[in-house]
Amino acid sequence: MSGVRWHSCADAAAVAGETVRRVLAAAQRAIAARGVFRLVLAGGGTPERAYRQLADSRADWARWQLYLGDERCLPATDSGRNSVMIERAWLADSPIASANIHWIPAELGAEAGAAAYRAVIEAALPFDLVLLGMGEDGHTASLFPGHRHDPDRLVVAVHEAPKPPPDRISLTPRALCQSEQILLLITGAGKREAVRRWREGEDLPVAGLQCSNGIDVLIDRAATAQ
Repeated sequence: MSGVRWHSCADAAAVAGETVRRVLAAAQRAIAARGVFRLVLAGGGTPERAYRQLADSRADWARWQLYLGDERCLPATDSGRNSVMIERAWLADSPIASANIHWIPAELGAEAGAAAYRAVIEAALPFDLVLLGMGEDGHTASLFPGHRHDPDRLVVAVHEAPKPPPDRISLTPRALCQSEQILLLITGAGKREAVRRWREGEDLPVAGLQCSNGIDVLIDRAATAQ
């Protein structure tokens, strides 16, 4: 597992807190160096905890540019969308301008939405920080076991996802790895088996993130306990 750096935290709250610390530090570095901070957001419960903490944080918000690693093909206001969760947890009262928030237009459908988002991602690369989670089956973003996608694409349409909704849009490893940093957040006992399989070398989607800058995994004790 070359390039994977493991960081143990006490619990999901500690993972969220460490995530916020690292996000804010990365933002300061990027803004000092280039005047902008490009952050890719993830869905899920642990990222949501982090977003709620970011809502109470101070930063140079005008220089933040936000993107999504994946999205579900649902109506734009559906509570099942990652964008809606993030808006409610963090951005509804944030000073970040709407022009700086680049949601995936998944309401257009998987194919059309992916095609539209490719141009957005091409213009944004490279990222400064990517947040990701991992499912109990080892999927990350909306890259699922058994699915194959064009490795040269930055954004792909996903069909027949094993969990609803079946149609989604996801950034690919090629896009995700073009980042200064990647933080992978793993919490809960339900992830233990996937963590074990990954560490033993199984070809899970999360293992497909062979990034030149490596990956930092923030994991809680419940996900690592034997």
